[in-house]
Order: sequence, then structure tokens, then C-alpha cells
Amino acid sequence: MDNCLALTRGAAMPPIEGAPGSLKASNEYKDKLMTMDGAEVLAGAVTRDETAILDAWLAGLRAGASLQSGRIREAELQTQAKSVLAQFKDALAEGGPDADGEAYASLRETLAEISRSRAIQGFTPTDTANFVFALKEPIIEALRRAIGSDTPALAAGIVAAGKVLDQLGLHTTEVFLASREEVIGRQGQEIAELSTPVVRLWDGILALPLIGTLDSARTGVVMENLLQAIVDEEAEIAIIDITGVPTVDTLVAQHLLKTVAAARLMGADCIVSGIRPQIAQTMVHLGVELNVVSKATLADAFAVALKQTGRRVVRQQAAPTVERR
Repeated sequence: MDNCLALTRGAAMPPIEGAPGSLKASNEYKDKLMTMDGAEVLAGAVTRDETAILDAWLAGLRAGASLQSGRIREAELQTQAKSVLAQFKDALAEGGPDADGEAYASLRETLAEISRSRAIQGFTPTDTANFVFALKEPIIEALRRAIGSDTPALAAGIVAAGKVLDQLGLHTTEVFLASREEVIGRQGQEIAELSTPVVRLWDGILALPLIGTLDSARTGVVMENLLQAIVDEEAEIAIIDITGVPTVDTLVAQHLLKTVAAARLMGADCIVSGIRPQIAQTMVHLGVELNVVSKATLADAFAVALKQTGRRVVRQQAAPTVERR
């Protein structure tokens, strides 16, 4: 009994898990949280429980598809998560839950860099956005540990966490999509350049075989490559072969005419080859006129080009073979 009285009168109560100290201090901390708004509650919980939040966040990210797919290393993921959480904590303390504010500028730039790198590495939009959204559950658990359940302070903290993380997640997704569009555009430009080679058939005769749809962007690449080749080779005739173009409508014809006109300004005549019967019927039906020499095949166009440049192909008899004894 005396021991019990001594414990009641003088001994300190054992600390509660997750509390800043004694039971009294824990209750005072919770009472203080009750009077705070959502931003203050959130900032306090993140600052107080940063290590546990980081561990839970990393555990969730490890279970996701991004790490299991091998696109990112464990060490890189940990470095990114630590940096983002530290900046998130500082931004919360300085700017509250407004993720578009100046206090979050550094964090937004960090997330933008992560999004750009993941767009290049081939991550999906879901994996990239989940890097931010996976932080919600650990933060909510930290709020519950700090405040308890069924309190207005907990609700305010959860609302503030949802607001700021949703804004950051949307920012991450927008940067990711913009970066992926840049990658796709750059790859498309490289493919367009590779798919429009200018071939030297003979001295002064060039061929430009076109494959695929001819749109405005690709026309610019075609025209640039052809004009540069005309200058480099001092070409007199350029053969534009459209055998690989699936269809020729009014728009495609306009692009061809622009290319022909540009070549003529450089002093080279143009011949269009590869006009198949179906394309010829379509052009007649649409009333499209190229106003340029055209041939059915590249071989026919090459023969015309040789003739226009004063050359001709002569078949020679093979020299008789001499049998050796």
C-alpha cells in the first residue's frame, strides 16, 4: 500500500508512446493542438513525427510498381523522399497549406526535376503522381498519433494535408506530362529527320523518298534537308518519290508544291514519282494539280532526269570470256 501511495504521490507516470514526454505534457500538447487551425496542426505533426512519416512513406513507395520495375534504385528513392519531406516540413512552417505560395517554390522545383527525370526514365503518370500521394497516409497516421481520433483538430489537419498534397500532386503530374510531350516531340523530330533522307543518284541528280504522312511540321524538315542537299551537291534535278505516302489530298499536294517551289528557287527542277493509280484517281477527284513533271516509278523519273541533264544509259555487250586451259 505504501508503495502504491508513493507511486501515486511522487513517482512520474511512464511516457506514452508518441507523446512528447509525460502524460501531462502529452495532454497539454493535445490541448494546444485543439486550439490550432489545420495548417498549424499539420505542421506540428510533421515536425514532431518526421522520421516515422519518412519510414512509412518509403515503405509504401517500395511496395509500389516504380521500385519493383527496376526503373529507380533504392538509394535514389530514399534521397528524393528525404529531400522532399524536409522541404515540405519547412514550407509548411513558413507558408501553411498553400502549395502555390512562395514558400513552396523550392519544393515545387524539386518535384519538377523528379518528374522530368521520371518522364525520361519511362515512368507512368500514375507512378509519378503516387510519389506525392503516397505521403498522405503516413501524415494522417502521424496526425492521429499526435491528436487522437474524433476531434475537430484531427479533421482540420487532414483537410489541410489533403489540400496541400493534392496541389503538389497535380503540379507533379502537369510537369511530368509536359516533359513527356517534349520527349515525344523530340523523338518525332528525330524520326522525321531519319525518314527524309536525300539520296545522290548521279552527279547533279538527287532523290528524296518520302514515307508516311506529310504534314506541316514534316514538310519543313523535308524542305530544309532537300534545299541543303541541292546546295551541297550543286544538283540540277531533284526527284521527290511519294511511293511510301499513303494518300495525297489537297493538304499533302500543297506541301509538295511548297517543296517544289522552294527547290526551283534554288535552281533545281523537280520530278514527282511514285504516283499510284489510286492516288491519281484521288487527285483528279479532288481537282489537285501539281503542275510538275510526274512519273509512275522512281526508275522512270531517273531516266527523265538523265535525259534532261544530257546523259543516256547505253547497254554494252559483255566482252567474250576466254576459257583458260
